[in-house]
Amino acid sequence: MNFVDEAEIYIKAGDGGKGAVSFRREKYVPKGGPDGGDGGKGGDVVFQVDEGLNTLQPFRHKKKFIAEKGEHGRGKKQHGKSGKDLIIKVPPGTLIRDLDTNLVIADLIEPNQKFIAAKGGRGGKGNARFATSTNQAPRYAQEGQKGQERKIRLELKLVADVGLVGAPNAGKSTLLSRCSAAKPKIADYPFTTIVPQLGVVEVEPDKTFVMADIPGLIEGAHKGIGMGVDFLKHIERTSIILHVIDASVGFEEAINTFKLIQNELKSFQKDLSKKDTLIALNKIDIADENDIEKLKAEFQQMGYLAMPISAYTGQGIKPLLQELYRRVVELQNESG
Repeated sequence: MNFVDEAEIYIKAGDGGKGAVSFRREKYVPKGGPDGGDGGKGGDVVFQVDEGLNTLQPFRHKKKFIAEKGEHGRGKKQHGKSGKDLIIKVPPGTLIRDLDTNLVIADLIEPNQKFIAAKGGRGGKGNARFATSTNQAPRYAQEGQKGQERKIRLELKLVADVGLVGAPNAGKSTLLSRCSAAKPKIADYPFTTIVPQLGVVEVEPDKTFVMADIPGLIEGAHKGIGMGVDFLKHIERTSIILHVIDASVGFEEAINTFKLIQNELKSFQKDLSKKDTLIALNKIDIADENDIEKLKAEFQQMGYLAMPISAYTGQGIKPLLQELYRRVVELQNESG
């Protein structure tokens, strides 16, 4: 499955229906008055957030979205039926950008949030609307108004409480699968995860938060190396960063890897490196105990809490999740 977080599409709202030119035809009334009805309004193109979606994959194949036209007016002052709105479902965290101006026209985050991206054309008036005392039999009606059309780019930034970052093969996918019902692909080689994965973590009944596994970051990620820019922008919307460190590689390499990734975050957007960050020292089931203690002390010196865990065996997972939940609630309370 390819990683799709951007898509360019064409949208067009429905055209309004034509107004009708019609006259009454009644027995014994040779010259009936005008009775042409109005045309119906064209359907709007509406984007709506669907919490069940987490990718823009469907837009890889379908590129044109056109709403229904309004029906034409008819005689006997029958108005045309309005066209149905076209509802396009997108994942939470979708930005909608106008391609011509490059301006963001909507930022869809909230559940079921809607945005009208293109308005349907107004229906034309029938000739019954134009009758006056001086023109009692108008033989003209309005054309329907054209529906709006535009080319847009959809950009997805995942919305999660906690974002997992770390080097490739640090154990992030294993941790997510251990903590939630998410089933990311897991294997013992780098870059197994090429699609950000979301999982709902249940700490206790009624105590949950959303965790996202962001694919592994490497040096030069902020320049696009290893699809880095695509991955980094998903971290922007996470409240807390859980930095997963492979403690089994030894003290020096673990610290160097952490500093490298922090630098990538800062280079991409300086505020990212300032986000609330917790360290998970992973793979303690195979790591040297002295390295673990040294790493805990070193991260404490840097101002970070480092919690030893094994995503493989489950050791240390419960206190880690409790600490993450505490921080998520704290940040939610601060933001109101």
